[in-house]
Amino acid sequence: MTGRFISSRMTLAIAVLITGAILTCSTTGAEEMLKYSCSAQIYEAFGQERLDAFNKETGVKVELYVSTSGSAVYRLMNGFSDIASTARPLYYRHKESGYVETPFARDPIAVITHESCTVKDITDEQLQKIFSGEIKNWKDVGGPDQPIIVIVPGKDTGSYKNFERLAMDRKEIVYDLMTNKSTMAIETVKQFPWSISFISYGAAVTKAVTKTLKVNGVDPKDKGYPYYQTFSFVTKGAPAGSAKKFIDFALSDKGKQIMTDKGMVPIHN
Repeated sequence: MTGRFISSRMTLAIAVLITGAILTCSTTGAEEMLKYSCSAQIYEAFGQERLDAFNKETGVKVELYVSTSGSAVYRLMNGFSDIASTARPLYYRHKESGYVETPFARDPIAVITHESCTVKDITDEQLQKIFSGEIKNWKDVGGPDQPIIVIVPGKDTGSYKNFERLAMDRKEIVYDLMTNKSTMAIETVKQFPWSISFISYGAAVTKAVTKTLKVNGVDPKDKGYPYYQTFSFVTKGAPAGSAKKFIDFALSDKGKQIMTDKGMVPIHN
C-alpha cells in the first residue's frame, strides 16, 4: 500500500501510536472474571453500554483490552484473553488450530469526511479512484476546487482490510495519513478540512463529529448499501464459561436491541 505527502503526493506513513487500553467494569462482589480483547472500532460502536448491561445481567466482571482486530486475536492466542472480538474474518490457519469464530453483527463501513465537505453522495467508482490516487480534488466529484486528503486506519485493522477487499477490489490504497487504530481515523478527519476516510458506521454514529457520505445514493443505514463488514467473537475451542455467557448475552434479545439501536444488523445464530 502506498502513502503520499499531502502537498506533493509522495510516499508517507504517519503512524499515530496509540496503545491499547485496559478497562475494568466495576461490580459488587462478583468473583467470575472475563478477559476480553476487543477491536477498537467494535468498542467504539458499542461503547460501554453492552459491557455494563452484561455485567448487570450476569454479575461477571470484565477486564477489557482495546486494540486492533489483529492484536485482539493475537492476545487470545497467547493466553492473555478468554475471548476476542474482531472486525475481520478469522484466518483459515487459526480455524485449523481450533479457534472458533461466532459472528454476531453486520456493520456498514461508512465513508466519512470533514464537516466542511459539501459533497453528500459519491459513486463506488469515484470512491475507488479517490483511494487509489486517481482522483485528487473534490471538484472531480462535484465539490469545490480543494485537494482531497486521504486518511486511512492502520493496515492491521479490520476496517482497512475489509475496505480494501470490498471497496477497492484489492487495488492499492494511496493515502496521505495513516492512523494506528480504526477509531483514530475519526479524530484525524476532524483535524483536516476536506479530508476523507472510512470507519465502522456504529463508531461514526457514536462519535457524531464527522459527515457520512451516501454511496451510489444509498445511506449506510439503508438497505442496498454496498459495504458491510462482519463483527465476530473468537474463542479457543467452543465457547465455554464466562465467554459463552458473554456470547449468549450478545445474541439475546437485549444484546440484539443494543446492536439495532446503534445501526448494526444482528446476526441470528
